[in-house]
Amino acid sequence: MIILAATPIGNLGDASRRLVEALGNAEVIASEDTRVTIHLMRALGIENRPRLIALHEHNEVAKAAEIVELARGIDVLVLTDAGMPAISDPGFSIVTAAAAAGVTVTALPGPSAVITALAVSGLPTDRFTFEGFLPRKGRLAFLRTLAREPRTMVFFESPNRLAGALGDIATALGDDRRVAVCRELTKLYEEVRRGTAAELVEWATAGVKGEICIVVEGGAAQQVDLATGIGQVLALVESGSRLKEAAAEVAEATGLGKRDLYEGALSSRGVSSR
Repeated sequence: MIILAATPIGNLGDASRRLVEALGNAEVIASEDTRVTIHLMRALGIENRPRLIALHEHNEVAKAAEIVELARGIDVLVLTDAGMPAISDPGFSIVTAAAAAGVTVTALPGPSAVITALAVSGLPTDRFTFEGFLPRKGRLAFLRTLAREPRTMVFFESPNRLAGALGDIATALGDDRRVAVCRELTKLYEEVRRGTAAELVEWATAGVKGEICIVVEGGAAQQVDLATGIGQVLALVESGSRLKEAAAEVAEATGLGKRDLYEGALSSRGVSSR
């Protein structure tokens, strides 16, 4: 089978007993950086010397078939440098190929920067969305598409781009949008800065180091009546959206009923829903 194994995101003490056992028994390990894997095994006192296969963003698709075929006969442990494989790290293509080939995939759960940042952010945790790394190009335009997202949002960002990202968050989502910047989670210099996006720009501009997660408050649902909501649906359709998707988007943003919006838009266009 394929075994996705979560590794520490900073503190070595977070290595689970199951991870240590799996590393000690593994015959084959596919890892994002084999040097990091060797260092981890040495730090954990593991003397096993398995076959190591480099699996990174540049070769994952090409390697997927080979690794899945290996997993038909033996267990293949899949690791990334930190956290859970397949979450903004190599692993997704392996899981997809294994599922298509009927090869079992399981996971050794453990540290996750996304969940850790969300938990300590002080922002609502009942509903959230993980958006991965903010895009290098078109960041402001991308953030504007999330202006009406009601769920708490979690992003990854590099430290040298943090100030710019916070500035764009303030511009796209509003100066008063609450944000938590989580830096070096589980490490010696762990830090969580909370405030509005605008407030945290000045702090970030002075220079920040380490691994960064940004947690952003979701937008408040718009208080609009049904007629206004139907108008918003029709505007989205006019701009190229399909009616069902437009009704769902407006329903999520406003709290109005998706069916009411859909049927209201059909009626406005002179089309029967039956």
